[in-house]
Amino acid sequence: MDRLWSPWRSAYIGTADQRNGQGCFLCACAATPEITYETLVVARFEHCFVVMNRFPYNAGHLLISPTIHHADLATLDPAIASSLMSVLQLSVRVTQRVLAPQGMNVGANLGRPAGAGVPDHLHFHTVPRWNGDTNFMPVLADVKVVSEDLPTTWARFAEAFAELASP
Repeated sequence: MDRLWSPWRSAYIGTADQRNGQGCFLCACAATPEITYETLVVARFEHCFVVMNRFPYNAGHLLISPTIHHADLATLDPAIASSLMSVLQLSVRVTQRVLAPQGMNVGANLGRPAGAGVPDHLHFHTVPRWNGDTNFMPVLADVKVVSEDLPTTWARFAEAFAELASP
């Protein structure tokens, strides 16, 4: 069996108890109406928003989340679920335009046993992928190399969302 190692995630996992005591960061993002680098929110819509992952698996890792605090995909209001899927599709198109990945992982971790870092607030991940984007650095040096700084990537995503989401 092959293993996919991601030791750089230890910075995020190690702060789980601290995050749990401070409330839901996705709710905090939803409550801030602006699109700002401070929150890493790149787009807002009636029922959901898109935020960059502060602890990305790869450059351009996005989270697409409903604005309401709700964990269960099966019981999500159909109008919100429809909006969420539309914004997920838009997020894929924006990522393709901004970063031109050769592939993409799209998914949701439903519940802590499934890997959810924020199990009580439903969200989807989009992770751009390129041939050869895994290498020895994470395993040997506990370092993930991201080729562009977060502020630059955030600005590129915010601009592309504004352009592609306009009627």
